Amino acid sequence: MPQENTSEKKSKGVVVITGASAGLGRSIARTFAKNGYDVSLLARGLEGLQGAQREVEAMGRRAVYFQVDVADADAVEDAAAKTEEQLGPIDVWINNAMNSVFSPIKEMTPEDYKRVTEVTYLGQVYGTLSALKRMLPRDKGKIVLVGSALAYRGIPLQSAYCGSKHAIQGFFDSLVTELMHDNSKVTATMVQLPAMNTTQFGFVKSRLPNKPKPMGKIFQPEVAAEAILYAAEHDRREINVGWPTLKAVVGNKIAPWFADYVLANNGIEGQQTSEPEDPNRKNNLYEPLPGDHGAHGPFGDQSTNFSPQLWATLHRKEILTSAAALGGLLLLNKFWKR
Repeated sequence: MPQENTSEKKSKGVVVITGASAGLGRSIARTFAKNGYDVSLLARGLEGLQGAQREVEAMGRRAVYFQVDVADADAVEDAAAKTEEQLGPIDVWINNAMNSVFSPIKEMTPEDYKRVTEVTYLGQVYGTLSALKRMLPRDKGKIVLVGSALAYRGIPLQSAYCGSKHAIQGFFDSLVTELMHDNSKVTATMVQLPAMNTTQFGFVKSRLPNKPKPMGKIFQPEVAAEAILYAAEHDRREINVGWPTLKAVVGNKIAPWFADYVLANNGIEGQQTSEPEDPNRKNNLYEPLPGDHGAHGPFGDQSTNFSPQLWATLHRKEILTSAAALGGLLLLNKFWKR
């Protein structure tokens, strides 16, 4: 398979992205390439990987891809080793790969839970282990774990996914404290996501009568990709993307009973369109769907490209500095009027 495209531009570093063939992962790959990174692409879908590689190379960066199921720890480790052989030391590792099943719990199977957990939770664990193996001896690197508002607040119809994201949150807490204890310069950030217009709603296994859709306000994946880039380059423990995410995280801490009531009444219908679903639709739970699907789902006309909350979060130093300067000017003006 084609592997590299040598670039004359100086690289900002090497980033590994799991789940890079479509959806958010595809947008992350574009964002990092645009910002000067060489990219290692990990996913199962060959055509999507090849399309992502072409996009990265078109931006003047080097790209390699590996057909990897992140539920296979040995395959993840092999891809990490080959990435460093072909691109150089890994500076950033982004655990993004996920899978899900839209289904009431009473209709779920043990196999469904096992598969979603292996991909969505253990895939991030395996990626982190491979990253630490290389970063710790160098005492340098950033690991980004892609979370969700659902890491704090479970919702109906996505119990396997919510459970996996909760598990990632617990794993992340342990990881951060151990790195701190060891005074390591390897750092980790978890980015919590809102509903997004990605390909997953046409990919995941579903037992719903109607087609699934994102619940609440929908963001384009580029919004989250920019937050993940910021996380890779700054020392932040956690970043919440969008007001709905912040509201879910904080609101569930204050009044989980109220969230129970709201979701019990609105959470089932709120995750379905009015279009009937094809009960025989193929899904990517165990095998990738053929084709290059890109980054976006079918909800573009309902999605936003900007989050004021995220902008304020990423520019909080500038905002605080400006507020302090303005406060100083007001005090000075008041003093001179005396």
